[in-house]
Amino acid sequence: MKILDLRAYYGSNIYSYRPVIKIILDLAPDGCRPTSELGDFNRRLLSLLPGLGEHHCSRRRPGGFVERLKEGTYLGHVVEHVALELCKLAGQEVIYGKTRRGDGETVYEVIFEYVSAPGGLAAARAAVELVQALLEKKTVEVAELVERVRQAAEEEYGPSTRAILEAARKRGIPVLPLGGGFYQLGYGRHARRIAATVTDHTPCTAVDLVQDKQLCNQLLAAHGVPVPESGIARTVEEALALAEKLGPPVAIKPVNGHHGQGVSLFVSGEARVRRAFELAGYYDRRVLVEKQIPGRQYRLLVVGGRLVAASLRLPPRVMGDGRRTIRELVEELNRDPQRGEGHGRPLSKIPLDAVALACLARQGFTPRDVPGKGQAVYLRDNANLSTGGTAIDVTEHVHPANARLAVRVARLAGLDVAGIDVVAEDISRPLEEQGGAVIEVNAAPGLRMHTHPVEGLPREVGAAIVDHLFPPGVPCRIPIVAVTGTNGKTTTTRMIGAILARAGLVVGLATSDGIYIDGRRVLAGDTTGPVSARLVLTEPEVDVAVLETARGGILRAGLGYEGSDVGVVTNISGDHLGQDGIETLEDLADVKSLVVETVRKNGFAVLNADDPHVLAMAGRVRGKIIYFSLVPDNITVRRHLGAGGTAVFVKNGMLVVARGQQVRRLLSVRRLPASLDGLARHNIQNALAAAAACLGLGVSMEHIRAGLESFHCNLEQNPGRLNILDVQGIRVVIDYAHNAAGYLSMVNVLRHFKGRLIGVIGVPGDRLDDQIKEVGRIAGQNFSALVIKEDAHRRGRRPGEVAALLREGALEGGMHPGRIRVVLPEGEAVLRALLAAKPGDTVAIFYEKLDTVVKAIELFRVRRQPGDSEKSKNGLQGNILPAT
Repeated sequence: MKILDLRAYYGSNIYSYRPVIKIILDLAPDGCRPTSELGDFNRRLLSLLPGLGEHHCSRRRPGGFVERLKEGTYLGHVVEHVALELCKLAGQEVIYGKTRRGDGETVYEVIFEYVSAPGGLAAARAAVELVQALLEKKTVEVAELVERVRQAAEEEYGPSTRAILEAARKRGIPVLPLGGGFYQLGYGRHARRIAATVTDHTPCTAVDLVQDKQLCNQLLAAHGVPVPESGIARTVEEALALAEKLGPPVAIKPVNGHHGQGVSLFVSGEARVRRAFELAGYYDRRVLVEKQIPGRQYRLLVVGGRLVAASLRLPPRVMGDGRRTIRELVEELNRDPQRGEGHGRPLSKIPLDAVALACLARQGFTPRDVPGKGQAVYLRDNANLSTGGTAIDVTEHVHPANARLAVRVARLAGLDVAGIDVVAEDISRPLEEQGGAVIEVNAAPGLRMHTHPVEGLPREVGAAIVDHLFPPGVPCRIPIVAVTGTNGKTTTTRMIGAILARAGLVVGLATSDGIYIDGRRVLAGDTTGPVSARLVLTEPEVDVAVLETARGGILRAGLGYEGSDVGVVTNISGDHLGQDGIETLEDLADVKSLVVETVRKNGFAVLNADDPHVLAMAGRVRGKIIYFSLVPDNITVRRHLGAGGTAVFVKNGMLVVARGQQVRRLLSVRRLPASLDGLARHNIQNALAAAAACLGLGVSMEHIRAGLESFHCNLEQNPGRLNILDVQGIRVVIDYAHNAAGYLSMVNVLRHFKGRLIGVIGVPGDRLDDQIKEVGRIAGQNFSALVIKEDAHRRGRRPGEVAALLREGALEGGMHPGRIRVVLPEGEAVLRALLAAKPGDTVAIFYEKLDTVVKAIELFRVRRQPGDSEKSKNGLQGNILPAT
């Protein structure tokens, strides 16, 4: 077996509304037989992974997958279930998966959901490895594979981040990874960001303050907070002097430190002070020496000015059994799957390092000693979870005075989320009564001691942080409009953006020529995929997102959001067929329907009632539907209105909005600049779709009207879409039409212009031969002359191959060969067409790169200055095209 492709889908996708892993798997040469013909394969598989016996599979009952194994299923299906089981064993609760035949007899697509993308990808590789090993009758260490999956998942985020993200998802708050451990909760203007338990409400000044333990202690002491007496030592002599002044025992720690690194407690005697100073000095040249406060170690967690959890922290220890050494007892504890390296699991492994050895020595032990049965042996003085400590929940036992003190300390430090470390004999009594003290304030407190205590109730501290960031009633989302279809997506998206801007909103726009924020292009390029959608949603000033959503992005990575408020489908026509398994218009419609399937239940799907493939999507819509139509008496619209629905359509030269039997005029077609006085019917259709989308968002008729009336198809508002320029008496029309339907729409406009029509035509190379020739035929039937170019990105075609197909189609369309020129570079083709034109002619340019076209036009302006003689013009024209 061989993995041909492996990827993670982060949002809704064509396979599931949940995030999934996709494996494209080639079973050849040895995996193409069903499991019923693989000897004892099934027995060995189930002995390695007995949990597979509980998988339902398509039988919808436990044991269903085992039945399929016995009957005979293919190994792609086996890989799916093995991956799910490995995820489950690694602590990721997942159940959804499916397998289907791919592109080829031995190729399968394996799909399964994931909790952690790195963990899911690791599970995919491990599943293939396990199944292949079984085929080859090799030994398989399942525990190693599970550990690999677990570690990959832990690398993405630790327990603290996980607790916050899970709480956010439970509240329906969207989560976007930003990289480097940073996450965004919510969208646009309402978004908040976290890095573990540091939030965007946490001032960096507060973080710096509490990292300097001495400075923080001085601040707290000045405000009457009980803290240990302390001093700073930069030399061992200063440390010895401070230890003597304070009196034994003392605590010695780095001024800037975390996770208990370099901390020594209960230090007394010159030799121990020297060793402790050396250890602390490894982490910071400034060493804090403070009076050791007797008592137990507590952590009080404050979030948003409220105590939300408290834990009694216990140093790591082992209990003797009279048989095993301390080293063996530690190794036994560290084998607990709850314990891991670092902070990835509920508990950390206990290190037998120099600090542990020193702690053992003070108790009279070495790692080789065998403690008596029931004898407790400590491996650390401090109780940090990062070095193997454990915690008991004591939230209900905290005295109100101590709770108030913790909240006050967090406020004095300036922290919205703070871990207050306290030493006291009993947290249920006020600190002042028992000589307790605040020994440290933490700016990024870990949550796992509260979410996974060894005793007591787990606390939903992640939810407390989410509630702090998003109090009840505070929004977390901005409206999202997603626009898809074959043609008209970009113009419709821009029209919607123009209307919303008129309504006073800051619009984030993702289009085929770039991302626009509040009318300014901030990123150029084709930005119609999920990555671009997420970029818009992470812009902090955006009030509403309008996302052009292309087929390719949906297929490659799904959608960049969880659900939209409005989903628009402009039309479905022949384009991109023969690519990525899309063979028919029904296949294409199936992919694009994801945009309306994921509209929220209280949202709107905007559907073209004149397109049967779009109409067929209505049954997949969870929300409400708004239809749009160029036909006044469209039967679907009439039935929809009869049921009390909403539609936008053209009647008697007017764009009208109807709800049930109520009909309101929006504006005249002639007052719609993009329609060219009604000639550009495709732009009337785009305007209907845009108006319907904005109605779905609750935008007023006045703002919709104003937005459409002010929207022009020029290089500023709608670059590259039906732009009409006067270039020294030559009408130049620029458009991005790149399929037969798009060319026909343009031809319907161009045929109304007087003079010759000269076309500069091209088609992307990844279209089918017949689709390319059809564009040539349309051009051959409707233009006076043609210059055929090719895209710079040929998409797998040989140079001249696409041009030859276009030329063949043009000849079939009836064009004389002498009126066709093939000039492959786009800029040169545009220049030659312009030089061949005369004032009064129209040159229609169907471009790949708009900048190239604009530069060629500017070059033409320079070369054909007004006043040039006709002889000079003809000289420049040369033998490009016939003059008549």
